[in-house]
Amino acid sequence: MDIYGLIGHPLGHSFSRQFFADKFESEQIDADYRNFDISSIEEVIDVIASNPDLRGFNVTIPYKQKIIPYLDDITKEAREIGAVNVVKLIRSGSNIRLKGYNSDIIGFRESITPLLYPQHKKALILGTGGASKAVNHVLRELGLETVFVSRYSRPDTATYKDIDADAVKEYQVIVNCTPCGMHPNSDECPMLPYEAMDSNNLLYDLVYNPENTLFMKNGRKHGAVVKNGLEMLVLQAIASWEIWNE
Repeated sequence: MDIYGLIGHPLGHSFSRQFFADKFESEQIDADYRNFDISSIEEVIDVIASNPDLRGFNVTIPYKQKIIPYLDDITKEAREIGAVNVVKLIRSGSNIRLKGYNSDIIGFRESITPLLYPQHKKALILGTGGASKAVNHVLRELGLETVFVSRYSRPDTATYKDIDADAVKEYQVIVNCTPCGMHPNSDECPMLPYEAMDSNNLLYDLVYNPENTLFMKNGRKHGAVVKNGLEMLVLQAIASWEIWNE
């Protein structure tokens, strides 16, 4: 039986595991998808060694960047971004090669493109982790000017203190790439001047649990268009399956 999985820490509730369990059952695929909750990236070697039927795995926080030194090959897009969320195992006898991909690009691009209009020329990207790199890549590819926002002061990055009413009117697309507001901390949200938003603003939250985050609720209250990350997750999972089986 073929095995696929997810590496990360902590994993807790895994969208990917349930998605693939449902897929394998409905399509009668003889395969299993497992969560590999590893406390350090070095443990990925043990995961591969102890699962000889492993054909591929997804990568989530905090290993999307840390996995790269363990790869034998990586796609151009994933290398440019510096983040990998899909690894394919290519086996030839006892030899195993690991190739890294980024399906977040595919999922985010297909999910956000229908929501973008001509007035959407600039975007704020909240967070600087692996997912934010994919988001930045897609938005720039689509012609938007982007600025990263972080809690900490760093080069070429704004802080939340810098984001005032004028900023959200100029940077009308705001993408939350942080876990802020994720269950069980659903009473939290990024500190932004939501009262300055209007129907020209688009708030996209990569968080999908809860379905309506406080970030989204605050934006919607002032007329903004909002969307959570569930569709992106579904699309990137479908892309992962296609990568593993191409």
